[in-house]
This record gives sequence, C-alpha cells and structure tokens, in this order.
Amino acid sequence: MITTIIASVICFIVGGILSYLLFRYVLKSKYNNILREAETEAEVIKKNKLLEVKEKFLNKKADLEKEVALRNQKIQQAENKLKQREMVINQRQEEVQRKKAEAEAVKKNLEAQIVMVDRKKEELDKLQQQEIEKLETTSGLSADEAKERLVESLKEEAKTQAQSYINDIMDDAKLTAGKEAKRIVIQSIQRVATETAIENSVTVFHIESDEIKGRIIGREGRNIRALEAATGVEIVVDDTPEAIVLSAFDPVRREIARLALHQLVTDGRIHPARIEEVVAKVKKQVEEEIIETGKRTTIDLGIHGLHPELIRIIGKMKYRSSYGQNLLQHARETANLCAVMASELGLNPKKAKRAGLLHDIGKVPDEEPELPHALLGMKLAEKYKEKPDICNAIGAHHDETEMTSLLAPIVQVCDAISGARPGARREIVEAYIKRLNDLEQLAMAYPGVTKTYAIQAGRELRVIVGADKIDDKQTENLSGEIAKKIQDEMTNPGQVKITVIRETRAVSFAK
Repeated sequence: MITTIIASVICFIVGGILSYLLFRYVLKSKYNNILREAETEAEVIKKNKLLEVKEKFLNKKADLEKEVALRNQKIQQAENKLKQREMVINQRQEEVQRKKAEAEAVKKNLEAQIVMVDRKKEELDKLQQQEIEKLETTSGLSADEAKERLVESLKEEAKTQAQSYINDIMDDAKLTAGKEAKRIVIQSIQRVATETAIENSVTVFHIESDEIKGRIIGREGRNIRALEAATGVEIVVDDTPEAIVLSAFDPVRREIARLALHQLVTDGRIHPARIEEVVAKVKKQVEEEIIETGKRTTIDLGIHGLHPELIRIIGKMKYRSSYGQNLLQHARETANLCAVMASELGLNPKKAKRAGLLHDIGKVPDEEPELPHALLGMKLAEKYKEKPDICNAIGAHHDETEMTSLLAPIVQVCDAISGARPGARREIVEAYIKRLNDLEQLAMAYPGVTKTYAIQAGRELRVIVGADKIDDKQTENLSGEIAKKIQDEMTNPGQVKITVIRETRAVSFAK
C-alpha cells in the first residue's frame, strides 16, 4: 500500500514537471512567433511613414519653390516699375533744364530791351525840354506864367461842369464799393489759411508681431466677434504683415476700437468679458477727450461763456465731416474768417467769431430730426441761451430763415469761402455716410432691436436684438423683413447681407 502511494506520488510529480516543461516550450514558441510578426509589421509601418514623410517633404519643397518664384516675379515687377519711374524722372529733369535755359534766354532779352527803353526815355526827355524852350521863346511867357493864365481861364468852366461830374462820381462810387467788398473778401481769405483735413473710413492698427492676430481672433473667432459687437467696427485681419485694419464710417467708433485694441494688446488679457470692460472704459475716455477738445477750441479762439453742452458739441465736431471736410476745422476756419471780415466792416469781431464757430452745430447730434441742420443749430443755440443775433446767423446761413442781423450774411459768405476751396469737400463721402446712417436707422425702427451696425462699406448690416424680447423664430422673420424693407425703400449699390444676432446671457454674483 505504501509502495503504491509512493509510486503514485512520484508519477504525479514527474507528470507535473513534464507538463510544465511542455507548456513552457509551447508558450516560448508562440512568443517568438508574435515577436517576429510584430517586427515585420513595425518594419512595414516604418517604410510607410518614411514614404509619407518623403511625399510631404516633396510637396513642401514644391510649394516653397512656387512661393519663391512668385516673390521673384513680384521683385522683378517692382524693379521694372522703379526703372520706369527713373526714366520719367530723367525726362522731367531734362525738361526742367530745357525750360531753365529758355528762361535764361528770355531774361537776357528782357534786360536788353529795358536798357533800350531807358535810352529812348532819355532821348524823349531831351526832346520835350527843347520843345518847351521853343514855346517859351515864341510866346514871350515862361512855363509858370502860361500855367497860371490857363488855370484862371478854366476855373469858370470847371464850376459849370462840376455838377455833371457829381453823377459820374456817384456811379464810380458804386463800382468802387463792389471792388472794396471783393478786396475785403480776398484779404480775409489770405489772412486765414488752414489745412484741409479729410477723414478716412479706415484706420490701420499696427502690431508688433503676427502672433497677436491669433489672440485677437480668439478661439473660433469669439474675441473678434465680441469686439465687433461692442464697438460696431469691422475688424479685418488678413495677410498684411504687422497690421490690422479697422473699418467703419463713424470716426468715433474707429477711435474707440483703436484705443480698446491698444489697451487689450498691451495688457495681454483678451477675452469677451475683458473686451466689454475695456470698450466701456475707452468710451468714457473718448467722451472726456471730446469735452477737452471743445474747451481747447473755445480757448484758442477766445470765445467764453458757452454752455457746457455747446462745448461738448464743438468737441464732437472733431469726429464729424461735412462732405469730406473735417467739421471742427471747417468751423474754426469759418470763425476766423468771420472775425476778419467783421473787423474790416467795423462790426464786433467776437460776436462774428462766435456765430462762425457755432454755425454748423446742427450737423453734430446723433439723432437726426426732420429739420435742416441750420434750423436745428438755431434751435440748439436758442435752447442754450445764445443771443438772438447769433441764433439768427446760425439759422439763416443757408437762407432757410430771414436774415435779421448783419452777422448772418457774414457767416453765410465765410461758410461758402471755407467750403468752396478746391479739395475741401467731397460730396460722395457725405452721401455714402448718409446711406449707412439710413441703413442703421431703418433697422432700429423694429421692436426688440438694441443695436445696429453697418459694416463692409454698407454691404452688411448687423442687427443685435434682445434675447428676452424676441425668440429664435422671430429672429429669422426679422432678418427677412429688414431685407424686404431695404429693397423697397432704399437704393443700394449691390447686395446687402442682413445678420440678426440674438445672445442669451446668464449673470450671477457671488457674495
């Protein structure tokens, strides 16, 4: 029994050892097969990746070669243009030299003629003296005695003809008055010469590197959308190196967007909440600058006692234009012209300067009622306690009300002088700005609309609506209604895209 048990145990142990050895051999064989397969697959993947890298390298190389060829072509074109300009400059220099030689020849000819004229004059003086001496010898009287007798004989005749001369003198006085008036106008223009300032509709914002463009755009464009919605300015980020273009017809909006971008880029924190905070702060700064500009203008012109609201309106003229002419520069120029002309005519120059500065304040208010700007300016002046003669000069400078003071025609004439200079105004710009304003006002008339911005030179109208006033379905309908109304009521150069934006915001405060 014991022998059988021992034999069984030994057989069991031997069988276990043999099973372990057999299992280990089979497992090792499988591991080696898997390892060989993995090495083969890795080699295939390696070859494929190498082929892909080579293909990408060749594509990049081809793209770079194309770009280099294109740049070389541009450089060649620039060189050709420079050569053409050099040829034109050389031709102009030759023309200038030729004209200079001709002028020298003409000058020498004139000098010779002057010498000849002087000789002839001397000869004539000698002949005249000889003739006088002959007459004195013939008549037996000296020249002075002959003059006295002639004067005595003509006195009676002069008295009888004096009355007829009076009428001629009166007619001559009328002509002289016209000439004197022209002289005063010309003298006023000569004494007041200011530069023409024309506002553009584009501002270029310079940046240090193109990496900042990505931060301004933000993830999926959220930063640039927030900035455009807050300022109403189209921000163009393109391939222009180290520059971003701010496009808007309203100079105040462009200035706010430029200052806000400058602060954001300097600070480095650019996200929608920070953008709204900075834009609100910059708006306050621009408002303060407007008031400061108004005060500085009145101090420079020596005008005192204006109502604070009138000073604010004058400061806001800096960001407005009249047919392309900067409104503040136009008002300052008109004021100086009025003062000069009033001084020449013996009137009060301070009153004339005050009326000239305020004559276009009706163009500044954002809300445009159905009134001409002259009458609106007169109402504003009356509202802020300006004197009646100044109010009349403002309202009558376009003949929209009767002139009751001598200041009115002076303001009218000086306004025409300032605006009629060649290049001072561009009527196309004013019509363009009016069309964009009409686009924005048309959309603002709909209920639920909070803000409107005309961008893309009037080719796109962005309408921001309140989320609590209009739902998504009404938003779609509103876009179609605005588009139809623009088609029916306005004349537009091309297609206008209407984008209605509805945002839902949830705001809470942790205390």
